[in-house]
Amino acid sequence: MSRAIPIADERQQLPLQEGAGEAERANDVLHWMRPGPLQLTALPPLALYVHMPWCLRKCPYCDFNSHEWRGMADDSDAPWPEQRYLDALIADLDAALPLIWGRSVHSVFIGGGTPSLFLPTSIDRLLGDLRARLKLAPDCEITLEANPGTFERDRFRAYRAAGVTRLSVGVQSFDDAHLKALGRVHDRAQAIAAVEEAAHAFDTFNLDLMYALPGQTLEQLDADLGQALALGPPHLSVYHLTIEPNTYFAKFPPALPDDDSAYAMLDRITERTGQSGLERYEISAYAGSGHRCAHNTNYWQFGDYLGIGAGAHSKLSFAHRIVRQVRFREPRLYMDKALAGRAVAQCDEVGIAELPFEFMLNALRLKDGFTLAQFGERTGLAVTAIQRGLEEAERKGLVERDLARVWPTTRGFDFLSDLQTIFLPDR
Repeated sequence: MSRAIPIADERQQLPLQEGAGEAERANDVLHWMRPGPLQLTALPPLALYVHMPWCLRKCPYCDFNSHEWRGMADDSDAPWPEQRYLDALIADLDAALPLIWGRSVHSVFIGGGTPSLFLPTSIDRLLGDLRARLKLAPDCEITLEANPGTFERDRFRAYRAAGVTRLSVGVQSFDDAHLKALGRVHDRAQAIAAVEEAAHAFDTFNLDLMYALPGQTLEQLDADLGQALALGPPHLSVYHLTIEPNTYFAKFPPALPDDDSAYAMLDRITERTGQSGLERYEISAYAGSGHRCAHNTNYWQFGDYLGIGAGAHSKLSFAHRIVRQVRFREPRLYMDKALAGRAVAQCDEVGIAELPFEFMLNALRLKDGFTLAQFGERTGLAVTAIQRGLEEAERKGLVERDLARVWPTTRGFDFLSDLQTIFLPDR
C-alpha cells in the first residue's frame, strides 16, 4: 500500500497497441513541446515511480497490477528473470529520458507488488543505474515497499546500504485471524519483527494498517492500533478496506463492518494517533514532525512523476500541456516491449476540462489543502475554473478558504468523495 499510482486495465492499452504512430510519439519531446492550449509558467517537482509487479500471493482485496511470484532465478526456465526485469526497467527509463532531461528527481518510490522479493544486490544495481542517468536531489527520498512475509534478518539493512532511505512495511493487521482473511502471507510475530528491524535499520519508515476488516470490531481495531503505536512508527498509513472491482473480494464479498462502525474506527484512529504525536496530514496518513512522505505528497500536490515498470503510470508537464502515460501491464509483455524501446501502451494529453477535477481529486486529500497560486502553477488555468465548485463546497461546509489558500473542513474530510465530486467536469 502507501502508494498513489493507479494501474491501467487491459482495455486501456488498446489504442497504442493498434496505433504505432502514437506509440512512437510517446517519448518524442519535440511533439509534446509544440504550442498548445496551456501556458505553464514553471514545471512542478518531479518524482520517479518504479513498479515491481510480483507478490508471493495475490491478496483478495488487491486491485494493483500484481502477479504471484513463481521464482526469479537467472535461468531460461524462470518465467520472469530478475535481471531481465531490471534490464527492462533501465531500457524503459533510457527511452523516457528526453521527456525529463535536465530536471531534478526529488523522490523515488519502488512499489508493487512486493519489491522486497528482489535481492538487495538487485536493488543496489537498480539504484546505481538510476543515479547514473538521473539528477537526484541531494535530499532525494528513496522508498521501498516491504512485506513482512519476505522479511529476513539483516535484509532491511542491506536495502539501506544500497541507498534506500525509507521503508514502507505492509503490515495491514496484527491479528492472525484478520491476516488470514486478508490473504496475507505473514503472521503477527513476523509483522512485529519486521517493523522492529525497520526501526533499527532506517531513520524513517512507514507502517501500513487497514481497518473495517471482515468481522472486525472496534476493540480489535483498538488492539491493532495499540500494537502499531507501541512500535513507534514515525509515519502511519491507515486505509479503509474497500471492495474493488475485478478482485476476489468483488466476486465473493466478505461481511464488512457497517458505515457507523467504520466511522467510529476512524475517529478512534485519529484520536489515538494524535495522542501519540502523529499528525493527520492527509486523509489516510499520519506522521511525526519531519516524517511526512515526500513522494506521496508530490502526488497530492499535483506534481509530476515518471512511472517505469509493468503497468506504471506517468504524469508529465510541459510548457503547453500535461501528458499521462501507461506502460504495458503484463510483466512478460512489458519486458519485451521495454527492451525494444516501446514500453508505453497508452499516452494522452489531459484535457483542459479534466484538469480542475484531476487537481482537486489529489489536493483535497491534504489537511492543509492548497494555495490558489499552486492551482494556477500546476494546471495553467485561472482560479475561475474552480470558483463555482469552491462556492458550492463552502456553502455545504466542506471547505474553508481565505485569499490565498483552500482547505477541507473536518466535514470535508469525512465526506471527501462528496467534496471531490463537486469538481467533476460537466456535472
